Amino acid sequence: MAARPPGGGGSSEPDAIEFGIAVLDERIEEAGVSFPATGEEIVNALDDGAIPYDAKGRTVRLSEALEEVPQTRFENETEFLDAMYPVFDRKRREGGGLLNSLRDALPF
Repeated sequence: MAARPPGGGGSSEPDAIEFGIAVLDERIEEAGVSFPATGEEIVNALDDGAIPYDAKGRTVRLSEALEEVPQTRFENETEFLDAMYPVFDRKRREGGGLLNSLRDALPF
């Protein structure tokens, strides 16, 4: 997942802000995770890093996200990412709750 950042489109701004599966995929590649792998092995390989799940930069620890997935072993990266997608999508749609929504609506 990715979203265009706000702004005037200057050359110093990134083309898109990556979050969710896009970030997770990149980190798996960087860590050289080999499949088949268990969720625990993937968490250890990625140092249980925080993964941004929306364009506002809200994050969830990989181990916490994996707790919401019933599967514990993944035959390949695609199977892992497919299992994780609903977790990130749900968190993104929930948006951090009422307090965060109010805070985001304020102009300061």
